[in-house]
Amino acid sequence: MGAHSHNCSNTSYFVLSGIPSLENFNFWMGFPLILMYVFAVIGNASILYIIKVDQDLHEPMYIFLSMLSMIDLLIATTTMPKMLGIFLMDDREISFDLCLTQMFFIHFLSALESGILVAMAVDRYVAICQPLRYSSILTSEKISKMFAIILVRGALVLIPIPLIIKRLPLWKSNRLTHSYCLHQEVMNLACGDIKVNIIYGLFVILSVMGIDSLFIFFSYMLIIKTVLGLVEEASMKAFSTCASHICAVLVYYIPLIGLSVIHRFKSNTMPNLHILFGNVYLLLPPVINPLIYGIKTKQIRHRLKKLYGKIIHRGKNSRNI
Repeated sequence: MGAHSHNCSNTSYFVLSGIPSLENFNFWMGFPLILMYVFAVIGNASILYIIKVDQDLHEPMYIFLSMLSMIDLLIATTTMPKMLGIFLMDDREISFDLCLTQMFFIHFLSALESGILVAMAVDRYVAICQPLRYSSILTSEKISKMFAIILVRGALVLIPIPLIIKRLPLWKSNRLTHSYCLHQEVMNLACGDIKVNIIYGLFVILSVMGIDSLFIFFSYMLIIKTVLGLVEEASMKAFSTCASHICAVLVYYIPLIGLSVIHRFKSNTMPNLHILFGNVYLLLPPVINPLIYGIKTKQIRHRLKKLYGKIIHRGKNSRNI
């Protein structure tokens, strides 16, 4: 601590931020956030409901999609209600322990989402490269084991994150620039030695997201190799089944990589860029993924139309009574 010890103190809470330079518009920005949260909840809940009630969709591809929707629903619920408190009621304080809890769940759910995207890439690889063995390779038992591995890996790797923050005794400031708690930012407010946090944070990124992105990349290399050997019509049909997954991967990984890079190499010319990437990284997938799968996947699209058609029809009937 040395010469700077007089600037350091204990803290029992952190102060979250809205969007810098736009504080006067915070209340109004809460309304688009409400719409995003409602859309994320309705979109993901609809996909979960459709897959649950429709026996034809009890296939590996849709089981993985239901897992992705559940994780997106949890991510939205972990972050958006507190953000709404900041924007609509100026409720910026979050207790130290609650901040650590939110931090764990944000990073844990993010690791689960990364793992599910790998499982979906494996599903597409088997469907296109090993179509005759698809049902024998991706059995219900193997899907359950894959999810258990993803769950255990996420828990084992992410449980130390709040613990290595908790060990830091004193803080230069308790003011965060994000609307939620992230390990990358909270550790930079500490007065103590954060070398362990930096190394472990990098280990998490490389061992989870780094390895997962390599698996996805190699899966698609093998898929492309197989698709190029098919006749044009068959190759287009095969690759179109991957379109939704490719979009979901891009929506997840581009903001994640951007956020990780910006937190480690901050730019003086665009000091608030990390806030933009942070919000996109957490808020975009839960809102966009149901839209991607609702538009790109014929079976889901057809059943969504049917579901909302019934709801609208019932609404009209109830008004006529």
